[in-house]
Amino acid sequence: MFSPRHLTPLTLVSLWLTLLLLAACQVPLPPATDVPPAAASDPTPAPAPGKLVMYSGRNENLVGPLIAQYSQEKGVEIEVRYADTAELAATILEEGRNSPADLFFAQDAGALGALSAAGVLAPLPADILDQVPAALRGRNGDWVGLSGRARVLVYNTHLVQPQALPVDIWALTGPEWQGKVGWAPTNGSFQAFVTALRLLEGEERARAWLEAMLANNVQPYSNNTSIVEAVSRGEIMVGLVNHYYLLRFLNEQGESFPARNYFFPGGGAGAMINVAGAGVLTTSTNQAAALDLLRFLLSQPAQTYFAANTNEYPLLAGIPLHPTLAPLSDLATPDLDLSELSDLQGTLELLQDVGALF
Repeated sequence: MFSPRHLTPLTLVSLWLTLLLLAACQVPLPPATDVPPAAASDPTPAPAPGKLVMYSGRNENLVGPLIAQYSQEKGVEIEVRYADTAELAATILEEGRNSPADLFFAQDAGALGALSAAGVLAPLPADILDQVPAALRGRNGDWVGLSGRARVLVYNTHLVQPQALPVDIWALTGPEWQGKVGWAPTNGSFQAFVTALRLLEGEERARAWLEAMLANNVQPYSNNTSIVEAVSRGEIMVGLVNHYYLLRFLNEQGESFPARNYFFPGGGAGAMINVAGAGVLTTSTNQAAALDLLRFLLSQPAQTYFAANTNEYPLLAGIPLHPTLAPLSDLATPDLDLSELSDLQGTLELLQDVGALF
């Protein structure tokens, strides 16, 4: 049986390209009330009456307990399909008006932006949207961020002092950092960061930074966890990662773990905040329940869960943070429309062209 756990990086790239091509040509769907029953030959099973169907690009280990809690408290049956975010977004577009999904819970804003551009997400009410800062929700009001992740520089506390760290990503191209920086070019979060760099500073500047990093012997790793481990061993001094990977090590190994996060004070793409978020499908047959689940995921208990269990930033105000984290309002984040992070194809082409991907 097919499982997203077996997807290779090249397969995920192919799925993303499929998503983007479909989004480019997708015609907006009519309201759910206009949707005719699926033909008898259609392989997609219809959801049971009253059942809420969620497609989740977030891992079951991370969000499954929250979904189960809501289901038990509300007495709502929830069927969750877990898979890669890009795969599920492409599936929604392929299924079209016959999609059984009511709610799409995405790992990143890029996929939500692509679905928004395709016109398959329904407008959300103000009581949901207004709980989240405008920069962390869809510009069309059809998706909302549920938790945040910050791009940071993780550094070895035995090898470098905070005052010696660079003000922004551009300083990492200097000779003092030659061979001492790690990145993960096949990782989706890194690719979203490069997409943000292209949006904020243009194609040529993004290319120039990538080429300068490669010329400076940047060290490639397969994922964020490998970078944090390499930094702790002193294999490299610093690495470009999402903030919560280090927190997992600190929670498991304690304060003696020889690495910490550094938030670039100079802002730019290296200080971007991305979100995991969700939207309701226009074809949903259970929109009321889908909206109620969104409200639950933005409630104090659920947001506290994200802060304590997944080590992400809660987006609801007033939720306690991990003691090593600065509040989002204190960070020098760029002015970035997260909906526009959907252009992964251009980023992949750029990474391949400069030799960061093979």
